[in-house]
Amino acid sequence: MNLPIRHRPGSLLEPGFHWPEPMAAEFEELFDRMSRFLQSASLTPSLTETVSWAPPADLHETDEAYLVECELPGIRREDVDVTVGEHEVSISGELKEREREGVARRRGRPTGKFEYRALLPVDVRSEEVTASLTDGVLTVTIPKAQPAKPRHIEIQG
Repeated sequence: MNLPIRHRPGSLLEPGFHWPEPMAAEFEELFDRMSRFLQSASLTPSLTETVSWAPPADLHETDEAYLVECELPGIRREDVDVTVGEHEVSISGELKEREREGVARRRGRPTGKFEYRALLPVDVRSEEVTASLTDGVLTVTIPKAQPAKPRHIEIQG
């Protein structure tokens, strides 16, 4: 949720206010350290990485698997990368802008790099994941790992 910014006289956000040089250097160092931390966590893209949009997607759960349906109209299979880890699914790629004749009067479709990420609450069988791209919708099926079932163990004498 975004909140309105209120400018007060003498505020740090007031136009024309300049940070003292040592303080600006400290903030820059803090930003660099946070960026490196987020990169190492690998759950979020780097703050310096350019991801311009996230495609609309639905994540459904059944008893056996998770299903991700991601809208990618106009994108070829070769331009999409699907990665599944123990607790995360990532769909990324790039929609290259087509050359067009004439003057663009209005643009409503995104172009450039995209990424969709979701955390999965249980372990999955990443070696059995399947993906298909049909009619502009990428469907990724991620089977859940089966929990160990209790079994009776015979005691050797």
